[in-house]
Amino acid sequence: MRSKVAIFGLTFPLIMVFDFMSKRWALDALGARSSEIFGGLVPLTLAYNKGAAFGVRLGEDSRWFFVPVTIIALVLLGVLFKQAADRDFLRIASISLVVSGAIGNLWDRVRWDLGVVDFIGPIDLGFWDFPIFNVADMAITCGAVLLAISFWFEEQMERRLEAASAATGAPTAPPTAPPNEPLAEEPSA
Repeated sequence: MRSKVAIFGLTFPLIMVFDFMSKRWALDALGARSSEIFGGLVPLTLAYNKGAAFGVRLGEDSRWFFVPVTIIALVLLGVLFKQAADRDFLRIASISLVVSGAIGNLWDRVRWDLGVVDFIGPIDLGFWDFPIFNVADMAITCGAVLLAISFWFEEQMERRLEAASAATGAPTAPPTAPPNEPLAEEPSA
């Protein structure tokens, strides 16, 4: 349990502080003008997103839809966090990133009716302008990708265990280990 708390305890304040400070900077510095970084590769444009990712909206003021949806998602992520093995660092880190980003954007939705403060972009991909986003969005996106990879690894391990048990005739059981003990090597086929 210590490693879970340690990973979350490092990730959450770092993302929250960086998200809050970068949004504060964007509000102060980009109010009436745009800017660029990396030689114009990444434009910085202040925008207020009242919807979800990519500006998806459900009406004029959809924040009161997204606030409870975010809270439900946070509860589900809390359950995943609790169920994660102490040494499943990928899953713990990914959940920590998603939770941190979700709370960063939730704060904007609750504190005012302007919307979530976005300021990175739009980025011209040549065929499409990637929407304006923020640090919390980056944490959510990276965490969601890592969480998907974590689930994929888990599925691959279950398949290998099923194949090994089918080859030996042993009953299939999910891998278990005492807390803070690594799982034993699986038998080679």
